[in-house]
Amino acid sequence: MLVLDRFSPRRKRDPRADLPSIGIAWNRGEPRKCLGGAKLPASPDLLAGKDSRARSKLAPPGPSSRPAALYEIRRRFVVSTSRFGVGQRTGSCQTPLGLHRVAEKIGAGCPIGTVFRSRRIVGLNWKGKSNEPIVHRILWLEGLEPGFNCGGEVDSRKRYIYIHGTNDEPTLGRPASRGCIHLSAADLLPLFDQVPTGTLAWVQ
Repeated sequence: MLVLDRFSPRRKRDPRADLPSIGIAWNRGEPRKCLGGAKLPASPDLLAGKDSRARSKLAPPGPSSRPAALYEIRRRFVVSTSRFGVGQRTGSCQTPLGLHRVAEKIGAGCPIGTVFRSRRIVGLNWKGKSNEPIVHRILWLEGLEPGFNCGGEVDSRKRYIYIHGTNDEPTLGRPASRGCIHLSAADLLPLFDQVPTGTLAWVQ
């Protein structure tokens, strides 16, 4: 499970804690308290994208919350999300919320600095393509909540929402993208190798 938190909780002695971040989390087989106490969905229908009441199951923890598995955050990485805010609709250039999965992994084995256009390799950022927006690796996200981030005008995959590298790493930690989620090369490459296709991604 990948957890994207645009507003990380404050933690003492952690200078990166106030920055937008993405974390690796996984179910440890029994309920455990995760960073910030966030609860993530466990409904098989919801995870398969078949539950029409998905949004009610993804409500913040509280008296009306449905049963949910607790995941433990094991590591965090600083990211950038959209400079246009959050939103689901096609053409908004906003970062979509909700439950996703990694539908495709693109760029395995490519050298650092590989540049992609429409998911095709077009060169290297250190060979005349230093201004290209998508570099290193791509994790292509697919929404799993019909009517919210899947289907129609709110389809994350058809909007080409990726977790990918950026040529402008100084912007990490503040809104900078056109909807995608940016990661540094140092964080993206090992993350890409660690997460398989189908890994869940929770954006909140």
